[in-house]
Amino acid sequence: MPPFHLTLRSAHRRHITHRTFFTDTTTTTNRVRDRGLDHVVEREKNLRPIMNIKNLIKSEPSKSLPISLLTKSRHSLQIPTRPVDFVRQFPSIFQEFLPAGLSSVHPHLRLTPQLLDIDAREQLMYQTHSYSHQAADRLFKLLMLVRSNRLPLNVVDLFKWDLGLPENYVESIVPEFPDYFKVVTGKPELEMVCWSDELATSVMEKKAKAKGAVPAAFPVQFSRGFEMDKKMKKWIDEWQKLPYVSPYENAAHLSSQSDESDKWAVAVLHELLHILVPKKTDKENVLALGEYLGIRSRFKRALLNHPGILYVSSKNRTHTVVLREGYKRGAIIENHPLMDIRSEYIHLMNAVKEDDKGVSSKEKKRKRTKGDEDVKGEDVDEDDDDENVEELGGELRDSSEGEVEHDEVDGGEDEEEDEDDDEEEEDRMTSIVMNDANTRGRRASKSNFDVTRPSLSAGRGGSSQRRDWGSDNAERGRSGGEYPGRRGNRVPSATSRRTQADVRHNFGENSREGSNRSRSRGRSSPDKKTCV
Repeated sequence: MPPFHLTLRSAHRRHITHRTFFTDTTTTTNRVRDRGLDHVVEREKNLRPIMNIKNLIKSEPSKSLPISLLTKSRHSLQIPTRPVDFVRQFPSIFQEFLPAGLSSVHPHLRLTPQLLDIDAREQLMYQTHSYSHQAADRLFKLLMLVRSNRLPLNVVDLFKWDLGLPENYVESIVPEFPDYFKVVTGKPELEMVCWSDELATSVMEKKAKAKGAVPAAFPVQFSRGFEMDKKMKKWIDEWQKLPYVSPYENAAHLSSQSDESDKWAVAVLHELLHILVPKKTDKENVLALGEYLGIRSRFKRALLNHPGILYVSSKNRTHTVVLREGYKRGAIIENHPLMDIRSEYIHLMNAVKEDDKGVSSKEKKRKRTKGDEDVKGEDVDEDDDDENVEELGGELRDSSEGEVEHDEVDGGEDEEEDEDDDEEEEDRMTSIVMNDANTRGRRASKSNFDVTRPSLSAGRGGSSQRRDWGSDNAERGRSGGEYPGRRGNRVPSATSRRTQADVRHNFGENSREGSNRSRSRGRSSPDKKTCV
């Protein structure tokens, strides 16, 4: 066994999944993920169960079936979640409806016209002679890899999807090629009729023959971030130099623990994945074939010791064996009409999801624009309120000054008031003025609370200016008593006008009384000085 010691670069630790494998010698390895090949596996997620449901619906005479029937066949259809939730994820694939005239039945499913159009082209592809001949060759080569040249139908069904066989291949392809295979009576097995030396040539042998060389080394490509020590590199170089044993040859003479046997097992897996259309298959399928051939442990060891040839992906809650040679930069190299049809299915599956993303982004943009317009509207209201308050403040100042001047002219008639009365009036006037000032201050602080808050928050950035208290209060006074930023606390316009009139009246009376007191004190003070 090779000394499989791997180290990992710290720069790629986030792309690394540590998976432990145990072989006969308890060798532990760390595998490095390949993001491109993982994407290849992940993009076909849910495609298999959708195709299974599609075939089941097509098999019904009414071309529809109740959703409750999917629950009973969930495991055979490979549905990963609750069937009702699963089919509702793909409205571009399945249509849910209630049969006419039956109100108490369960909802039914049928296929959409878009899906039926793709399915019709797929069926036409299966019916062409060229495709049927290629599918028969792939199935024939699979039987040639088996020592007994026969396989149970349940094992063939495991590779039916990857071989590109139609659902009814036993009734369609097998009878069409009677010189290739036949179904064994009494046993559900498919048997090869005669050997073909032309088809018993591996891909490695064809490439070597084209170059005029002998096949030996496999193409190797490791994932980014994969490193090996000198001991491991030396073993791989020596392993590649071993003679190539064709997968179609009988390797019973090779020791199961030898490197030659290990290279033959890799050759079998290499040829098997080349036969398959997508160049990949589930790991369970590989191990099931190995179980039937009696070389399950060799297959497991080959998958463990040769990650540069065979990549094992853990996406989609399963393990998928991918032939690295069949892909380049996350795309399959060999074009095939079946893969084009499946790409159309995948595009139709994701069409509704992409539309939902587009609608959600448009809604977010519309909401964001509406919010900006609301903010702008509030700013305009605040500016109008500020202008109204400024005008109101000017009117108050003008009226008070005019009344004070008028009182100064008429103030000579009150010269004989007593000093006690003046003190009482002064105290009463001071309390009234202070009450009016406090009232106006509380109103201004309430209305200015929400206006100054953005200034404080903007001041943290160092670029905002503080708004003037007088201008804010003046602007709000002219707005009819409305306080921007305070929802549900609006003062009616009529009430605000009465309040403004009361303030002007109180302010005028206080000013008139104050002027009278000042003149009375001014005339009486010289008499006091004279008496002294």
